[in-house]
Amino acid sequence: MKIRILAGALALVSSVALSGCGVLPGAGADRSTVTVWLMKGSASQSFLDRFKESYEAENPSVELEFILQEWGGIGPKVLKALEGDDAPDIIEVGNTQVAQYAESGELRDLTLESIRDLGGEDWLPGLAQPGKVNGAQYGIPWYAANRVVIYNKDLFAQAGITELPRTREEWVEISERLNTGGQQGIYLAGQNWYVLAGFIWDEGGELAEEGGGEWQGALDSPAALRGMDFYKTLQAHGDGPKDADEQTPPETDVFAEGDVAQIISVPGSAALIEQQNPELKGKLGYFPIPGKSAAKPGSVFTGGSDLIVPEGADQRSEGIEVVKALAGEKWQTELARAMSYVPNKPALASVVEGQEGTSAMAQGATQGRATPNSPYWPAVEAENPIKPYMTAVLEGGDPAEEARKASERITAKLISG
Repeated sequence: MKIRILAGALALVSSVALSGCGVLPGAGADRSTVTVWLMKGSASQSFLDRFKESYEAENPSVELEFILQEWGGIGPKVLKALEGDDAPDIIEVGNTQVAQYAESGELRDLTLESIRDLGGEDWLPGLAQPGKVNGAQYGIPWYAANRVVIYNKDLFAQAGITELPRTREEWVEISERLNTGGQQGIYLAGQNWYVLAGFIWDEGGELAEEGGGEWQGALDSPAALRGMDFYKTLQAHGDGPKDADEQTPPETDVFAEGDVAQIISVPGSAALIEQQNPELKGKLGYFPIPGKSAAKPGSVFTGGSDLIVPEGADQRSEGIEVVKALAGEKWQTELARAMSYVPNKPALASVVEGQEGTSAMAQGATQGRATPNSPYWPAVEAENPIKPYMTAVLEGGDPAEEARKASERITAKLISG
C-alpha cells in the first residue's frame, strides 16, 4: 500500500543489532542505543548520516542504530517484534498499516506528544488520520507521496493546449482533444483502484464505512457510483486495458513510447519513462489531479510512512525524542528536499518549490486521504474485489449490481479478516 519514489538504494547503516540491554558496549552505562527500523528505500544514506551525526552531537548520551527492513513480509515481522522482548525503539510503518499494529495493544500512545510538541493538528490528513486509532495517535507522520498527472509537453503543445486543466470538466475536454490520430489522450488502466478511490472521495463517497463499530463496503452508494462513472468517462479517452491494472503492462513503459499524452502516477515515474526513452527527457510536465472545481485539486490516495514506538521498547523515552526530531520542521525539510517527498505539513510545502513534480504532488496532498482505517483492510486488498468490479463496469456491466456484489465481498473481509 505504499507509493514508492525511486531514489537509489540504501546501504545498511549499522551492522549488528545489539541485544536487549540497549547500551553500547564499551561506551559506558550512561550511553543508550536507540534502535530504529527503517524501510529500505525510504531515506538516502546521506540523509541518515547527517541526521545521525547531528542528533548524536546534540544528544551525546544517545547512539542511533538504523536497521533497514524489506517491505516484503514486514507485517508479520513487526507483529512478532511488538509481542516479543526485544522490540526496536522506533519502527517505520506504512501509514495504512498503523491500525493493524495498534490492534495488538503494543503501541505507545503518542497523542500528547503530537499535540504538545509536533503541531499534529496541522499534519496532512492522509498521514495523520490513519495514524489515529480509537482516538489515540499511535502513528507520527513522517513523509507522504501521492499521484499526479504526468503529461507530454510536446503533445500538449501540438494540440494547442496552453493552460493546464484545473477542473474535471476541463480535464476531460483536453483528454478528448488529445485522443486522436493514433495518439492516446490518457492511458488509464481499468483496475487502477487507487485513482478510483480519489474520484469516489471527491463525490463524497467511501470505499467502506464504519457504523456502530462495524465496517461495511460502500461502493454501491450513489456517491461512489458517481465516482466510478467519472472514471469510466476519463478512461475512454485512451486505450488502457479494461481488465488489468497499471502494472500490466507497466504504464511507464506505455507512456515512454511517446504517443500517450497523460498518465496518473507518482512523479518518480518520470525517471523510469526517461530511462526507457531518453528523448523524452525535459519534455515531461506535472499537474495535480483536477478536482470538481478550480478551488481545490482532486482527492488522492496518500501513501507514505508513519513512525511508531513499541510499548515494550527498552529505550522508549529516548525513542520518542528521536521521533520528534525526525517529524520536526528541520528534518522534514531535509528529508523532503533529499528524497523529493511531501513533508508532513502543508505549511512546509514551499521547501520543495522548484521541484516541479514534487510541488504538484504537495498541492495534491492537501486533499489526501487513506484507505479505510480498519485492521482488516489489508485482507480486503489481498483479495481486492474492487479490481474485478471496475472491469465489469468498464466492460458494460450494470454499475449498481456490480458495486453491490463488490461491497458485499468487502464487508465479508472486514468482518472476518
